[in-house]
Amino acid sequence: MKLYDSVGPNPHVVRMFAAEKGMKLDAVKIDLMGGENRRSEFMARNPAGQSPCLELDNGQYLAEITAICEYLDEVGPGPSLIGATAEERALTRMWVRRIDLNIVENLANGFRYAEGLPVFKDRIITLPEAAEGLKRIAREKLVWLNGLIAGRTFIAGDKLTLADVLLYCFLAFGKNVGQPFDENLTHVKAWYDRMGARASAKA
Repeated sequence: MKLYDSVGPNPHVVRMFAAEKGMKLDAVKIDLMGGENRRSEFMARNPAGQSPCLELDNGQYLAEITAICEYLDEVGPGPSLIGATAEERALTRMWVRRIDLNIVENLANGFRYAEGLPVFKDRIITLPEAAEGLKRIAREKLVWLNGLIAGRTFIAGDKLTLADVLLYCFLAFGKNVGQPFDENLTHVKAWYDRMGARASAKA
């Protein structure tokens, strides 16, 4: 397998997930800032023009980080990070969906429409007037999450899942682009510190 990799939180999610699974992916760096992901060669692999993209051994391509991670979970070694039972898988997917819609998308678009506007304004439709509101929603949903994870080691319970990897990578990104989370959210802060101490966080 070959990972078309770049800067940004989305590729970080896949790299961290693969590291947690004990998998080493051959990586090809894509110049995201230079727009390589919008050129015809890359668009032939992923018509959405987004990074990352995973080339399978049979020549097929997978995009979208949750799909890539679920594939790696099924073909990789070690315990599942999605879930070993129908109930565990459903809980993981519930938390991934909540985090993606409530926090990740709002944080990411808040960046794209503000600090990242010089890069994104000619690539996608941008709504600069929405940036501050989106950032505020992400902050409010982190407050909501803080109350829900009290007493838990990980977001979905006592085992690390894709939900943890997804949120960690985006909160780490947020800290570097003007959206640091409120460290007075003690449960989120303790969870974030535990995630940051994992070797996979540096993937």
